[in-house]
Amino acid sequence: MKLADYRLRITDGPNTYMQFKDVFVRGVYRFACERHDPLIIDGGSNMGMSILGFKQDHPGCRVISFEPDPELARLLKENLERNSCLDNVRLEMAGLGSRDGMEPFAADGSAGGKFESAATDQAVQVVRLSGYLTEPVDFLKLNIEGEELTVLRECAAADALSHVQKMVVEYHGWTRGPQRLGELLNLLDHHGFRYLVHDFDSETCSTSKPPFRWRSHVPWFCLVYAERVSRA
Repeated sequence: MKLADYRLRITDGPNTYMQFKDVFVRGVYRFACERHDPLIIDGGSNMGMSILGFKQDHPGCRVISFEPDPELARLLKENLERNSCLDNVRLEMAGLGSRDGMEPFAADGSAGGKFESAATDQAVQVVRLSGYLTEPVDFLKLNIEGEELTVLRECAAADALSHVQKMVVEYHGWTRGPQRLGELLNLLDHHGFRYLVHDFDSETCSTSKPPFRWRSHVPWFCLVYAERVSRA
């Protein structure tokens, strides 16, 4: 399809609309940088909308992209090639986790998938993010379907978070999962980051909007923006 200045092969209409709105209209991954070639790590690249946004804002940026779903990884590469945005982009067909190896994976064919041991016979490559944090990283984006805290903990244990200047992490509040937002924020604070929390608009996340009520079957999401600051 033709979408603004881009020609894209998409997963489906709702996923495309949400991603385009959040990336290009709301600007959820926009960041300021004085370098003409910032290094960006994109965890959970999906069909490539976030990378197209990075290339629009920072044409000379270098990107390391992670996408574990084989079908989405092919879609991602095709969209970047079609829109001449593959320069200085390294595509890793792998997910991010606490260790290197293979993990069972349940794909949803749209906005993402999850590491799950049940109801799937598909396995994907998983790598530790700390192995890629070996030089200054201007911006880290993590939208990895609930594995964000696990990945940040691994980076912290490897003393690799010190290389990251700014990040946006999408926190997933799964209804039957543990509540880990407090742990995530505490980790960021402990490692020298100041943060802001944003719960999206009502289209992307209506669950967190008033009047408040707990619904056990409906997940919620928020974005955590963090920037390293001097403690002086």
